[in-house]
Amino acid sequence: MALRWYTTVVESRDHQAQARWWAQVLGWDVRFSTEEEAVIVPPWADELGPLLRFEQVPPGLVFVPVEHEKTTKNRLHIDLAPHTSDDREAEIERLVSMGASRIDVGQGPEVTWEVLADPEGNEFCVLSSRPN
Repeated sequence: MALRWYTTVVESRDHQAQARWWAQVLGWDVRFSTEEEAVIVPPWADELGPLLRFEQVPPGLVFVPVEHEKTTKNRLHIDLAPHTSDDREAEIERLVSMGASRIDVGQGPEVTWEVLADPEGNEFCVLSSRPN
């Protein structure tokens, strides 16, 4: 038996805005958005979902509202990687122009990734370009 990675839940002060922001970053779709949660999924999930075994269906992201501000570094974060045919620096600049910020979490100058934070301060990384 295998479990399915169904979703990752992100606590947010403005969960609907965060869902829209991440959907734009990833090119995903906002599946639904209510006062209790906002869900984004890859656009290919509906097409591929019926063809895959339950545990192979790709996960989504769920944003839920909270009253408190983020106060410490995340213990879990998302790593994004551009394809080798894409301009990594242009992607980073696109994210910054959308409201991300470059941050230092102690990574040092020699690393091959860039640490950014989304509009609510959640850290994520843009890795070096990857062929697949």
